[in-house]
Amino acid sequence: MKNINTKVVISGALGRMGKILIKEIKKNKYIKLIYGLIQKKQMKNYLNDDQKSSTNKKNFFTTLNALRKNKNTLSFDTLIDFSTPYTTIKMVEYCIKYKKKMIIGTTGFNPAQMNTIKQASKIIPILYSPNFSIGINVMHKIIQYMSHILGNSADIEIIEAHHRHKIDAPSGTALQLGKIISKSMNWNFSKSAVFSRYGNIGIRKKHTIGFSTIREGNTIGEHTVLFSNDYEKISIVHKAIHRSAFAKGALQAAIWIHSKKTGLYKMSDVLKNISIL
Repeated sequence: MKNINTKVVISGALGRMGKILIKEIKKNKYIKLIYGLIQKKQMKNYLNDDQKSSTNKKNFFTTLNALRKNKNTLSFDTLIDFSTPYTTIKMVEYCIKYKKKMIIGTTGFNPAQMNTIKQASKIIPILYSPNFSIGINVMHKIIQYMSHILGNSADIEIIEAHHRHKIDAPSGTALQLGKIISKSMNWNFSKSAVFSRYGNIGIRKKHTIGFSTIREGNTIGEHTVLFSNDYEKISIVHKAIHRSAFAKGALQAAIWIHSKKTGLYKMSDVLKNISIL
């Protein structure tokens, strides 16, 4: 599969993840970058000297509307989207029309938007993951195992921290961790999740998962899952040191999805060849 040169377009190309993806693609011989999509209002001042040297392409950045009008719109395979829920849905509509594959790392979707993605995956292949790092996917398996053993006797808390600019809370990764625990324990996630505590809340209820959110500075992403009973406490912690961890995973996913026709996939599908997963 790696002998195939996958051609990609990046949505949200001037965002934090978009810029890292561009840099990582330069190092990846199996990926070719065709366009970077940005908003129309960014077109006037999008190219600083660093971006010019990193892309080395005239008219590399474009908008979705311009891409629709481009005669070469079919010259790429997969769209990688790290943007906003509203923008992502626009990208889904585009990819359905032109039969493009999608890698989605955007978080904060409401139920209707998530349903749109699920329905779209019946027409095109989509890989959606709130977190593309290998470490987080290993963490999924660890907490699944721990839930089976400790879930009924422990108080479970999920604590997440991100930079001040992150607009959704709790993070998509934190929600995913909670859903994995709920599924392992056969709990109803919507009933077991506790997102807010204030005032006289009474004693802690059993079979609940507490969520705590921190927004500060330029923290890339930190997630802690805590299992605590009367006798011991276990904390599983993942800290993202650099956004390249997410970018590398997204590019690995883009290569992997090249051979797929339809379906909604997740990062664990990509990493099944790794024995621990």
